[in-house]
Amino acid sequence: MSDASYLEGAKAARSVPQIPIAAPSDYLLLLKPRVMSLVVLTALAGILLAPVPPHPLVAFAALLSIAVGAGASGALNMWYDADIDAIMTRTARRPIPAGRMEPESALAFGLVLSMLSVFTLGFATNWLAAALLAFTIFFYVIIYTMWLKRSTPQNIVIGGAAGALPPMVGYAAATGQIGLASIILFAIIFVWTPPHFWALALVKHDDYGRAGVPMMPNVLGADRTRREILAYSLLLAPLGVAPWLMGFAGFVYGAVAIVAGLYLTWLAVEVYRKREGDIARRASMKLFFFSISYLFLLFLIIVGERLLTIAGII
Repeated sequence: MSDASYLEGAKAARSVPQIPIAAPSDYLLLLKPRVMSLVVLTALAGILLAPVPPHPLVAFAALLSIAVGAGASGALNMWYDADIDAIMTRTARRPIPAGRMEPESALAFGLVLSMLSVFTLGFATNWLAAALLAFTIFFYVIIYTMWLKRSTPQNIVIGGAAGALPPMVGYAAATGQIGLASIILFAIIFVWTPPHFWALALVKHDDYGRAGVPMMPNVLGADRTRREILAYSLLLAPLGVAPWLMGFAGFVYGAVAIVAGLYLTWLAVEVYRKREGDIARRASMKLFFFSISYLFLLFLIIVGERLLTIAGII
């Protein structure tokens, strides 16, 4: 082969569009594993609060279905939000904006997982639980991702319902109904969501501004956001104690919820007070990170107490 033919062949090969081949780790990232871990924990709390705990295999099938449903929601969210993710620094390295995956692959992956999770949960437990899981996926993808996120600064408030539903799905899977305990757990997560995300939004407002996402600091200002964070935190602190006051969590939970709620409120006060420079940024990030620990801790204690009760230890 002549040099000219070789060069022409190489040039033609370069002109052919290269289809990205995603690694298994990219598909794992689509599932948003950190979010999934919180979903599994909160759903497990809902399952264990059932008056009669389900068979372990049924509980495992329910948790697996709920986890896969949460992962499906994450994949569909990344598919639709790829344009926003490419602009924001904290999301630019996700598989689609980084060019490691075709959007169509994420869409197909999310749709298949959605159907599998809903039908598996329905056949393994009951169709009320499956319907709630289907609604959760629909609400997160259609209502929050496609509509609220890009249209209103209340996106996190209303959209937070999707993240708050897993305890209700778990409780329904175990009992076939929606009980007061699961409603209280839903309320805790629902009220927790705005101060958690707005604390981050105060720091990342430039990112959201470039992407055109109408987060509260960008639309209504940082001062209004700080007032809202404080208001929601003041509501969350006593609400977090409600499981103990209503008798479906023990004294250890109550004590931790009181102390953690007071500390969360103090951090919200600090965010309200510190409004300029690095000191404001540190206050917001401190509240953001502690709020994650706060929610994990409350639900972890509920799970631990219920497991010990079922085992006859307490």
